[in-house]
Amino acid sequence: MSGATILVADDDRAIRTVLTQALGRQGHVVRTTGNAATLWQWVKEGEGDLVITDVVMPDENGLDLIPRIKKLRPNLRILVMSAQNTLLTAVKATERGAFEYLPKPFDLRELISVVDRALSEPSGAESKARVAEGDGEEQLPLIGRSQAMQEIYRVLARLMPTDLTVMIYGESGTGKELAARALHDYGKRRRGTFVAVNMAAIPRELIESELFGHEKGAFTGATVRSSGRFEQAAGGTLFLDEIGDMPLEAQTRLLRVLQEGEYTTVGGRTPIRADVRIIAATHRDLRQMVRQGLFREDLYYRLSVVPIRLPPLRERSEDIPELVRHFFADAQDEGLSTKTLDGEAMEALKAYHWPGNVRELENVVRRLAVLYSQETIDREVIESELSEGKAAEKAVSAPAESLGAAVEHHLRSYFAAHEDGLPASGLYDRILREVERPLIELSLSATRGNQIRAAKLLGLNRNTLRKKIRDLDIQVIRGLK
Repeated sequence: MSGATILVADDDRAIRTVLTQALGRQGHVVRTTGNAATLWQWVKEGEGDLVITDVVMPDENGLDLIPRIKKLRPNLRILVMSAQNTLLTAVKATERGAFEYLPKPFDLRELISVVDRALSEPSGAESKARVAEGDGEEQLPLIGRSQAMQEIYRVLARLMPTDLTVMIYGESGTGKELAARALHDYGKRRRGTFVAVNMAAIPRELIESELFGHEKGAFTGATVRSSGRFEQAAGGTLFLDEIGDMPLEAQTRLLRVLQEGEYTTVGGRTPIRADVRIIAATHRDLRQMVRQGLFREDLYYRLSVVPIRLPPLRERSEDIPELVRHFFADAQDEGLSTKTLDGEAMEALKAYHWPGNVRELENVVRRLAVLYSQETIDREVIESELSEGKAAEKAVSAPAESLGAAVEHHLRSYFAAHEDGLPASGLYDRILREVERPLIELSLSATRGNQIRAAKLLGLNRNTLRKKIRDLDIQVIRGLK
C-alpha cells in the first residue's frame, strides 16, 4: 500500500526526522508529534492508516495508549518502538495489541519492511489473545539488550498467546528453562501448572511411568496408582528438558500423544486427554541424532514446530555488564555487601569465552560477592577467578586428544582382528562405553571432583553427568589431584 498516512509519536526530534524522510521516500505522508496527547487526538479524528509510537513520552506511556486506540479503531495497526529493550516490553506491546515491536536503535530497512507488512496484511492478523495482566514490576525472566536477545524477546512475545509446540536449542547454561518459564508465565496457560522434567535424570525403565503415570499393579512395585507429569501439568505447560536423552521407546509414546492429543497410563486402558502445552529443550544436535537413528524424525518435526536458538554468552558479551549488575543485586538482596567491577575487570569478563554461559557467570559473581571484602573488584581478582577454569579446560583437552588417537588405534586393531567375524550389532554402544568412562574420570580429575564444573567442561547437563557417574559406578573424590 503506497501513499498511506503514518502517524509517528516520539519525543526524540532526530528519530521523527529520520522516519519522516525514510517513509516519505516510500511515498507515504508522515505526521509527527512528540507527545501522546496529540497522537490520541489525531486517532480520534480518524486520521492515519498506521501508528508508530515510542513507549516513554513526556505525558503518557505509549503502551498505555494502545488499548484505547484499539478500542476506538480496532483495525488501525500500531508499531511500538522502545529503548527499554526487555522481554516484558515486548510482551506488553504484544498483549495490548501492537502489530510489531521494534527495539531501539532500530534498523531502518527492517522498520520499512514492517511498515509494508502492516499496511498490506489483511486486518485481523494480530493475535486477539491477552497474556500477563497487571503493570507491576515483574521479575525479568531473561536479561540482555543485545540484538541477539531482542530477536529472542520478539519471538517469545509472539508465541505467548499461542499453544504452539516449541523446541529450545542452546548450550548448557544459556537459560533454556528460563525461556520456557517465560512462555508459560506470560502466556494464556499461566494459571495452570508449569512442570519441568529432565529426561537425562530419569532411569530409562521409569521414563514412561514418570511421564504418563501408572495404574496399581502395572508392574512390580506399583502398589498404588501414580499420576504422571502429563496429568500434573494438565491445563498448563510441560517442559521436557534434554529431550535428546529420551530413549526411542519413550519417543514413540510421546509421538502418539502429539499426534492424537491423548495418552494412557502404564497399565491403563482409558485414554486421557493431553491438555498441555509442550516445550522441549536440548543442547544436542537433534538433526544429527536423526541421521544416526538415535531420534525419531517424525517426533523431531512434531516438536520443532517453532525452533528457538538461545545464543551462548560469548555471542552476546555486551550483555555481561547488565547480567553482572543483576547477579550482584541478587547477592545484595541475600544480605551480602554491595560490589562493583572497575572498567578493566569488566573488560576481562567480556573477553572470556564462558563455556558454562550465563550459569557460569552467575557462579563467578556469587563467588566475588562472598569471598572478597573490597567493594570494587579489579582485573587481578577477575583473572585469578577465571584462570582456574582455563587451567581445567587445558588439562582436559590434552588427554582428550590422546584419548581420540587411542580410540582410533583401538578401532583399527579391532576391525583388523575381526574382519571375518564382526558382531551383528552393539559395537557403537560398546565403544561408547569404553570411551565414556575415562573421559568422565579425566574431567572429574581435572576439576578436582567438582561435578558442576566437570559438566560444563564436557558440555553436559549436570543431571546427565550425575546419572552417568551413577550408571558407570565412578567414584567421585572431592579435592582430588
